[in-house]
Amino acid sequence: MGFRQGAVLASCSFFLGVLFICFFVDYRILHQELTEETIEDGFQFYTTFFNAPPAIKAVLHGFMGVGILGLVAKLHKYDESAIFFDGSSLVGYIFSAAVYLAVSVPSLRTIVTPADVDTRADRIEALRILSAGNTIMMVVLGAILVLQGGQEYARRVEARELAKMEEELKAKESPSAGKDKKE
Repeated sequence: MGFRQGAVLASCSFFLGVLFICFFVDYRILHQELTEETIEDGFQFYTTFFNAPPAIKAVLHGFMGVGILGLVAKLHKYDESAIFFDGSSLVGYIFSAAVYLAVSVPSLRTIVTPADVDTRADRIEALRILSAGNTIMMVVLGAILVLQGGQEYARRVEARELAKMEEELKAKESPSAGKDKKE
């Protein structure tokens, strides 16, 4: 594993960790009866998340950039493995970033700093949409990790098969080389 793959794995794992923490709240919002306590827990959790210090937001966005740069650098190799595995991973990663920018950020703003026209029902709906978006991002980032693992597995199998073929080729050449010397 090289630096580029490490950058991709680290950024995906980091975001999966953040989303897994959010999933403790998201699960209750999406899959259990929506009670007043659940709604208030969600509002408090995401208010804390939204009001995090700028350094934490910078780390989140920095890791997003590291993941994209790692995938683009891996795709720069441009062989079959890069096209299939890294290209698919890049599409998934950009999709996750798009969900973050188009769903998560506006939903967080609606929950934490609602406009004058936003009702409590709008805030609750934004909470549900945010939870669904987080779940979608978790699935896509998990798929990226599976694709990266599949790429490494395919690389190792290919290297093993090439070594086996070279060994067989050497074995075929060795006996014939020995016969030529004897004659």
